[in-house]
Formats: sequence, C-alpha cells, structure tokens
Amino acid sequence: MLAHVLVLVVTQAPNPLWLPDTPNACESCAGWNRPHPPVHVFGNTYWVGVEGLSVVAIDSGAGLVLLDGALPQSVPLVEASLQQLGREVKHVKLIGTSHAHYDHVGGIAKLQQLSGATVLASSSTAEALKAGCPTRDDPQAAYGCETNGFPRVTRGVRVVRDREVIKLGALSLTAHFTPGHTVGATTWTWRSCEGSRCLDFVYADSLNPVSADGFKFAPIAAAFRAATERLESLRCDVLLTPHPDASETLARLTADAGALVDGQACRAYAKRARQRLDARLASEK
Repeated sequence: MLAHVLVLVVTQAPNPLWLPDTPNACESCAGWNRPHPPVHVFGNTYWVGVEGLSVVAIDSGAGLVLLDGALPQSVPLVEASLQQLGREVKHVKLIGTSHAHYDHVGGIAKLQQLSGATVLASSSTAEALKAGCPTRDDPQAAYGCETNGFPRVTRGVRVVRDREVIKLGALSLTAHFTPGHTVGATTWTWRSCEGSRCLDFVYADSLNPVSADGFKFAPIAAAFRAATERLESLRCDVLLTPHPDASETLARLTADAGALVDGQACRAYAKRARQRLDARLASEK
C-alpha cells in the first residue's frame, strides 16, 4: 500500500561524530527544514526528508541508498526519520545527488561522514561537491560561495556517467543527466515492488530556469529542452522531486492510497518546465 505516514520523534543522536556542520541561514531555510514524519511510499522506497526538501531512502536489501541530503541542519531530522523506520545512518551505502546547491547537498558531507557511504554525482556535481561551491557555469554561481556554498565532500565521491546503472543488492538505480537548472543536474530512476505489483519511480531534478542576475539561459536552452524531453521519455509511475512542492509530493503522500501514482506526472512536469523556460527566454530578449 502507498504512503504509510509514521510518527516522527526527533532525538539527540548518540554518535560522537554528530557535531553538526554550520547551519545555512538562508531566508527560506527555517521553513524548508521543519520536521516531517517519515513515509513508507511503496515497496522499498521511503521519504525521509524535511517539510520543504526531499530526501529519498531506498532499501536495496544490501544497504540503503539516499537521494539528496537537504540542508546541513536537516541531517539530525533525516537520521531521526531513518530510526523511526528501523534503520540507521550507518546502513547507508550510497548517496545520490540531484544538483549541487546548498539546499540539496548541504547535508551530504555529514551523512557521508556518519555512514562512510559512496556519493554518486555527475562530473560537474562532483567538482562542486569537492569545492563546497557551485561551479562557475552554474546559473546561480554569481551569488558566490558565501551565499550558495555548502560543506565540502572531500572523499568517497564516485563520478557517474549518463544512463549508468548502479547496482546494490536487488536495486538497479539509473542516472539520467537532465541539465538546465545546473549543468550537472541528474535525475534518478528505479523500480519498486510489493509482491507482484511494481512501480517505476522517477526522482526528477529541478527543471527551473532560476539564476543570479546577468545569467542568460539562451546559450543552454537546447540542452534544457533536451532534458525535458528525456524526462518525458522515462517510464514514470511515481514522480518525486527535490522540492516536494514542485510535484505536490507531500500532499499526495498523505492523501488516499494510490494518489501518488500518475503515469502523466513526468510529462506534466516537463511541460511546465518548458513553459517556464519559454517565459525566461522571452524576458531575455
């Protein structure tokens, strides 16, 4: 059954490594980081994020995979959610990344330190993770590292290729490069089953043409459109996104069973992205 909501109890982590990284103090961070109960979505897939930022946990049978790490200050909430599900951070073997902005990779350095997991990233995202700052070709690079930086991930980063299939236990996780919001943006897909019923999951990276002042999307518009077409081509029963409100994830997770399943969700998400891109390109003329 879809979307079993569990009660979240935040406790102080006993691990002596639990010295939190410096919290990000952005204007939206407090709202994003409000606690949210963990949710058993379907099969081996769980939602363990905070109110405004997704963190997805997939149980491979040979360890956990996390997708994204939210903010630095989100880590204790993610850890508490995993504990509520009967798991521990030490069970995490892989951490996949969507794009290298502080609100999605800010918690990865600490999660990697606590678990020893391997971090999966495109080459551009890997470069940003090691620097603790978006790359120079990032649409938001002009905000600077002081504003847009995050704790550096200095070890255990594995660069993945487009369409590469990562196997862990019974899980096959595929990376799909979907550049636009950042050059290294990555969408992840996998299949989750309960008995004989299986669903195709898509964790679609942000497809939003947001930038610092002065950046032009026209030079990368073709790649951006290709990313939306790639998303439309994926087998997609369940759409999840780094910002849950972009796909109404939380509203659907807590609704009636089956509300999360929508075979048209990826196409609709891609269509909205193209409309935003067209509006942005028109404003640049």
